[in-house]
Amino acid sequence: MSRRRWGRGPARAEASGGASQAPASTVQGTARVDRRTKTLTKRLRSGEIAVIDHLDLDRVSAEALVACGPAAVVNASASTSGRYPNLGPEILVEAGVPVLDAVGTEVMTAVAEGSRLQLVGDELRSGEEVVARGRRLTPELVAADMEAARAGLSLQLEAFAANTMEYLRRERELLLDGVGVPDVRTRLEGRHALIVVRGYHYKEDLVTLRSYVREYKPVLIGVDGGADAILEAGWRPDMIVGDMDSVSDAALRSGAEVVVHAYRDGRAPGLERVRGLGIDAVVFPATGTSEDVAMLLADDKGATLIAAVGTHVTLVEFLDKGRSGMASTFLTRLRVGGKLVDAKGVSRLYQSRVSDRQVLLLVLAGVLALVAALAVTPTGQAILAVTGARLGDVWVFATGLLPGDGP
Repeated sequence: MSRRRWGRGPARAEASGGASQAPASTVQGTARVDRRTKTLTKRLRSGEIAVIDHLDLDRVSAEALVACGPAAVVNASASTSGRYPNLGPEILVEAGVPVLDAVGTEVMTAVAEGSRLQLVGDELRSGEEVVARGRRLTPELVAADMEAARAGLSLQLEAFAANTMEYLRRERELLLDGVGVPDVRTRLEGRHALIVVRGYHYKEDLVTLRSYVREYKPVLIGVDGGADAILEAGWRPDMIVGDMDSVSDAALRSGAEVVVHAYRDGRAPGLERVRGLGIDAVVFPATGTSEDVAMLLADDKGATLIAAVGTHVTLVEFLDKGRSGMASTFLTRLRVGGKLVDAKGVSRLYQSRVSDRQVLLLVLAGVLALVAALAVTPTGQAILAVTGARLGDVWVFATGLLPGDGP
């Protein structure tokens, strides 16, 4: 039976970066330990072993791990729990990254940061001691897990619908009337807004949008690490929205207006960090994700079009995020309505309003106008005569360099 491939990372034939391969089933590397995969990938280096605790590993996290080039990934939780067909395990296995799965949460304290580890078959060893045992993932096991997860997808859809109704009940005033949206100094009324999330294919999408950004000059809004993506693309963010857990200090100091996403009760863990950098910030308390907050803010402040990069679009991507909060993303898109365009749609539909042919015709028209203007004045006629003589000399010289017809 064939499987639909939702995504894949760059192929890797074997573990790299100093990982030992003796025997073939053994991998060695330095341990990097963190319960939050997003935090771990900031310091994970090629050839090291990532020790994580990530139930239902999602696509974005898996792609971030693959980009780091780890020797192996050890997951304390089940990479696929069976709740829904998540995409992360398949991406890691297809990229050639060894994965030891469901080893138990004890590994997070049993393994010390920076220690040397060995992955031997289904065992994780530190020196001679076996610190964890799990299931070594193979393409066949991943395929079986995905098939079993698809069977339970209907239950997840029901839970998703229930979470959607709960979110609507709690945030109906925000969604329907915009109550609670703070004032910002960045002008959005009558302009396009480009919201960048460091998610699915964000780098490729930003490349395709260069002409659009150059011509329309949209308000550039980075959602947490999306602000760094904007800087990497060679632009400067106008606004940064998020809980500030994955954006760099350099991005925060770039001059962009900072909007800290807070919990509904007003707690804003990221606010202390921003103030510690000497930066004033706007606080936006709201349930849901930071990308939802960015969209609601752009919509409420009068943006005529909202283009989204790296955000969640399909139902599979909503479920792959693996948390009930994605119901807010679904409803936010209904709220924003026709203003929202995915970046892939922009790149497919957008064409520069000035084509190359039009530019060429404009240049030729300018040259002809200049010649006509010169031809009606004595000075211009003299310039044209001299120019014609010079061009004639050049032509004679060039033809003289050509080989003759021979005897």
